[in-house]
Amino acid sequence: MESTELTVGKISMSIIEIYTTQYCPYCTRAKMLFKQKNIPFKELAIDTNRGLRKIMQDRSGGHTVPQIFIDDQHIGGCDDLFSLERKGQLDPLLST
Repeated sequence: MESTELTVGKISMSIIEIYTTQYCPYCTRAKMLFKQKNIPFKELAIDTNRGLRKIMQDRSGGHTVPQIFIDDQHIGGCDDLFSLERKGQLDPLLST
């Protein structure tokens, strides 16, 4: 079984996947939060790879971007991500 964690030094971090489009301000905002936290993420641009849109919809049930996954757990969109951050629930999901 493949590990869904990235090890940096002695800190193990979760795998972040963000389905995005190029001109989406919510996508940009979500990516900036991860960048500010120095958390690497995999961006999956559905506007440059049409097949990814169907995969995103099947995985998330959503049709809008961003759709964010942490270790294959669907987090939701930008508002959901920032809600977790405000409640102090995001950092525990990011480090395992």
